[in-house]
This record gives sequence, structure tokens and C-alpha cells, in this order.
Amino acid sequence: MRIAEIRVYRIDLPVLGGPYRMALSELTALDSTVVEIVADNGLIGYGESCPLGPVYQPQHAGGARAALAEMAPGLIGCDPRRIGALNLRMDRLLAGHRYAKAAIDVALWDLTGRAYGARVCDLLGGALRESLPSYYAIGILPPEQAARVAREKQAQGFRRLQLKVGGRDIDEDIAAVRLVCESLEPGVSLAADANRGWTRRDVLLLSQACREQRFVIEQPCASYEECLSLRGRLCHPLYLDEVVEDLPTVLRAIGDRAADGFGMKLSRVGGLSAMRSIRDVCAVAGLPMSCDDSWGGDIAAAACLHIGATVQTHLCEGVWVAAPYIEGHYDAIDGPHIEAGQLRLPGGPGLGIAPRAEALGEPVASYH
Repeated sequence: MRIAEIRVYRIDLPVLGGPYRMALSELTALDSTVVEIVADNGLIGYGESCPLGPVYQPQHAGGARAALAEMAPGLIGCDPRRIGALNLRMDRLLAGHRYAKAAIDVALWDLTGRAYGARVCDLLGGALRESLPSYYAIGILPPEQAARVAREKQAQGFRRLQLKVGGRDIDEDIAAVRLVCESLEPGVSLAADANRGWTRRDVLLLSQACREQRFVIEQPCASYEECLSLRGRLCHPLYLDEVVEDLPTVLRAIGDRAADGFGMKLSRVGGLSAMRSIRDVCAVAGLPMSCDDSWGGDIAAAACLHIGATVQTHLCEGVWVAAPYIEGHYDAIDGPHIEAGQLRLPGGPGLGIAPRAEALGEPVASYH
């Protein structure tokens, strides 16, 4: 089996009921890139990369498609089942751009699963459960409104919430965290996620002001070093997210005792192959992680579900997907749906979803 063609699609994902507000950006639509790898026997695998706008991290949608143009011609004729070898080949074809390589990596896993008649999660070590908890991210809102959304989402079955903070007066963040914490039912957890939008002063002020409340502080400051300097000074556990871009950084964070857990984004680290390694390292270290992506449709969501299903239950912080913020599905039948705060694994081989041609549209590029 050989790669005969690689097609690239551009998909616009408007934010349902938007905008989606974080500390450093406000988004009304996302630009997603879907990769379709076609084998010479007719089998097809899908991958997706959808950066969270151009300023969330040093990634942007146009960059993903430009990177794919550099790499895709050099992959034609290769055996798609040799995933490790093809990841090395991508690195030789183009330095960096893990977010673009992630789309190819996921498509290779999907195609390999279809070739062997196996689900991706089982190729990754085996699913430990068929249903996984999702969590809901509450955008930056006035405190009372944030608490109202928190109550609504708990009523819908979510047992973990994320509250976006930062980019405004710290007193308003303190008020929002307090009110949301007061709204939490027993067994519901909360992460206050600043998306790099706080100064060290702000983190310390909020942690001290809310020291009686139970929550996790996620990615408070812009740099790894700033976050590391907060260790031992906070009243709350500290999770790292945006600054953890690869396995070496995970290893460094474990060695430095820089974090109590990680928010992991599949496309940020380079795809399912990298997430598998990070999963195993976190398991040895006993550190929890989430299995998310920055944004995307059914393909990105399914990939997160498959790796999430292989994480030990007590170390899995849940799977975040963009489904509540976008309308429609690439695959209306098997595309991941959230029901009572849970996501169920698709049952078919590979990722288990079949994007409709009309949902993808016409390719913007094709390599063969």
C-alpha cells in the first residue's frame, strides 16, 4: 500500500453564538485545514489542524497549508503504515510546524486503522473505556454571567469546567472565580485558565484571595520560567498548557517539578504519535493530562477521543472538543456528540468517522 494522493481542504468554522473570548484574543470564526490521504488501494485517512487564531501560539491556518505544500510531495509513494518513518521524513522535509505535521500524522493513523480493520485507540495501546468525560470552557464573561453558564453546563452533565480569565482587572477575575466556585456541585472540578494573560502578581493575588476555593490554575503566565517561579507560592495546583509544545518540555517540567498536570493539545505537539509518548511519560510521573486540540471539527475531536480513551482514568482530565461552539458535523452520524457531559468513541475502524464530501467542499490543493 502506497500514498497515491494528498488532498488539502479549507473549512470555515464560525463560532456559534460567538465571539469566543480569551485573555489575549476574541474569535468569531476559525479556519480549519483538513488533510485527506488517499492510498493506491482506495483507502482514505483524514487529519485536521485548526489553530486557535493567529495569536494563540506561533501558528496560523495559512502557515499550515504552506507547510503541507512543502511536505506533501515528498510523501507520495510512501507506505502510510510506516507512521514513525514518515514522521522522521516530515522532519527532514521541513523543520518545525508540528501543527501541520499533526494533520498528516492523524491521517496516517486513520488510514492504518482502516487498512488493518482496527480502531486508532486500539493501535495506540487499547481503549480503557468507551465513553469519556468532556469539559466545557466558559469564555471571559462578567462574573454573574459566568456563574449562570456554570450552573447551566452542570445541569447538562458536565463534571469539569474551565473558566477563562485574564486580560482584564484582576478584581473582576477574582469575583468570577469566587462566584463560579460557589455554583459548583459536589464532584465538579474547575480550572481557571488565563491562557498566558496574567502577570505573576495577578496570579498570586487571585490565588491568595481565593485560597478557600478549590480549583486548578492553568497556564497563568506567558513563559515557562514565569510559571516555574510561582511554584511553592500558590494556594492551588498549577497546570501548564501553551508553553508545553513537545515531549522534551514535558520532561523538563517533570524534572523541574514545574507542574501538577498538563493541558495537552494534539496539534501543538505534532499529532497522535507525540501524544502517545507524552501519555506514557505522564503515566510514569503520575501526572494528569487532558487530551484536547486547540479547535477543529469532527476529525480533530475523534483524534482527541481515541488518545484520551487510552489514558488511565485517574490521570485523564477529560477531552475538550469544539462541538458546543460550532454548528453541524463533517459526519452527521458518527461525528462525536456530547451527551450528558460524555463523549462516546466512534465504533468503526481508524478514527471511525466518514466526512461527507459536501462538508469538505473542493480541495484547495492536491499532491500526487
